[in-house]
Amino acid sequence: MNLELLKSKIKIIILCGGLGTRLAEDTKKIPKPMIKIGNQPILMHIIKLYHSYKYKNFILATGYKAKIIKNYFLSSINKFKFNILCHYTGKQTMTGGRILKLKKFFKEKEIFMVTYGDGLSDLNLTKLLKFHLKHKKIATMTVVRPPARFGVVNFSTNKLIKLFEEKPQISEGWINGGFFIFDYRIFNYIKNSQTMLEKYTFQKLVKLKQLVAYQHFGYWQCMDTLRDKILLNKLYKDGTRPWIK
Repeated sequence: MNLELLKSKIKIIILCGGLGTRLAEDTKKIPKPMIKIGNQPILMHIIKLYHSYKYKNFILATGYKAKIIKNYFLSSINKFKFNILCHYTGKQTMTGGRILKLKKFFKEKEIFMVTYGDGLSDLNLTKLLKFHLKHKKIATMTVVRPPARFGVVNFSTNKLIKLFEEKPQISEGWINGGFFIFDYRIFNYIKNSQTMLEKYTFQKLVKLKQLVAYQHFGYWQCMDTLRDKILLNKLYKDGTRPWIK
């Protein structure tokens, strides 16, 4: 299939349902993806990254304070040149479970992209897609190299992931950057609403040699803490904005 045609059909799942407890000062009132970086929610910055690469079909897997996200897009529906579907996936649902609850929106053999609702990057999404298509595995994980406080990834020279360890106490190297491509077979490795991608699904795929790593050497930053939020807003205010093309 023509790459541009494929892009026009691919759906992007953004996981927007978590509690965001480490940003409780903000998340008591709004869901984490709606915290503003500059004059827009971080969620909009993420959507704009995908849209800049001609992706236009988004499914927001909502949970905690879901109505705030839904109302934001309903009130601005004529402003956007992309398609937004807000689908409530439960307040206590885990990451894998949220994806499983969206299974009905996908057909067999379909590929789709997934990301968290709190990470910014200058990732080249066209190169990521080409990489996924070339390797023909169930899942591709973008890996990055910031401080080791996330899931650590070790992979071989042919990019097959050999180990995925979620949030080790002491580690260094490549980590889960949170930008994924999956094909429909991923649903076979999500048991129920309490399945975590990071602690169950990825472990299964590693054993099956069905998870590959796409190395991103550019900018990446999640908004996990107040310190992260302050840093991102500083970069936005001073005009640096490394995640914006």
